[in-house]
Amino acid sequence: MQLGPYLLRNNVFVAPMAGVTDRPFRQLCKQLGAGYAVSEMAASNPRLWHSEKTSRRTNHDGEMEPKAVQIAGADPAMLAECAKYNVDHGAQIIDINMGCPVKKVCNSWCGSALLQDEQLVGRILDAVVAAVDVPVTLKFRTGWDRVNKNALTIARIAEAAGIAMLTVHGRTRADGYSGDAEYDTIAQVKAAVKLPVVANGDITTPEKAKLVLQATGADAVMIGRAAQGRPWICREIAHYLRTGHHLPAPLVAEVRALMDEHLRAHYAFYGEYLGVRTARKHIGWYVRDLLGGEAFRQRMNLLEDCDAQLAAVDQFFESQSAYGQRLQYGLAEQRIAA
Repeated sequence: MQLGPYLLRNNVFVAPMAGVTDRPFRQLCKQLGAGYAVSEMAASNPRLWHSEKTSRRTNHDGEMEPKAVQIAGADPAMLAECAKYNVDHGAQIIDINMGCPVKKVCNSWCGSALLQDEQLVGRILDAVVAAVDVPVTLKFRTGWDRVNKNALTIARIAEAAGIAMLTVHGRTRADGYSGDAEYDTIAQVKAAVKLPVVANGDITTPEKAKLVLQATGADAVMIGRAAQGRPWICREIAHYLRTGHHLPAPLVAEVRALMDEHLRAHYAFYGEYLGVRTARKHIGWYVRDLLGGEAFRQRMNLLEDCDAQLAAVDQFFESQSAYGQRLQYGLAEQRIAA
């Protein structure tokens, strides 16, 4: 799949998720088969550009290309300056957030709140596209609520502004993350524009990815929450789409090594104090569907030392070898079947 000057290796992408898709996690997802991954949302307010939090969110040192930064805001000029700042600091693609449903974001008239003002959407897109010489993409929802759905209008505005790719989360802002994603609207968007369209929402298995691509005609799928604790889902989906066959569950030894790599990169990125604390959610996601995972998570959350946390995780995954060479995702498979 082509995005501007970049030939992406496949059409399985990782969604930008606040507090999740930092550089270590993006890099791991790319190593495990993701064709593309976008940074966490970075604020457009210039007073925040040099803050530790924003600097980490836009840090792409050593990351596989293309390097994509998602920006959020409500002021066209400020977003244009933010885009230029990030391109000057290594961003190769700029993604504009018009999909976040979180109240504190929408209360600032950012994220999916922008869908209520189509003229402002147009001014923002025009300003950002004109400000940089890299591809600019847009991630948005189907509308503000089920009564006020305007995805087709937003898509046409984006195409006219020169946006390079659209990602549509198949829910309205009012839906949040509840209910089922609506793929019919994504199909309508794909039919209405000539741009590449990415389908997002509830894509949790290789079969679901294939179904969504068939139902929407989309060019790619974007994986969000399903990649948390299971970043190899990217290669599983890509393999299934390419061959029609499933990959086996990953080897325990492989995941043990991946966890070691991920945690060491995480600690180096955040430092020991913040690193050990922010790693807890990732570890919890990795073990949540494994035998003994919940009991281990509760014990692990009491550890406040990187070395102790790393050793505990290593021992946990070593213990999983007692159940077989490959990870036993019994609880996950039961949920999928249900």
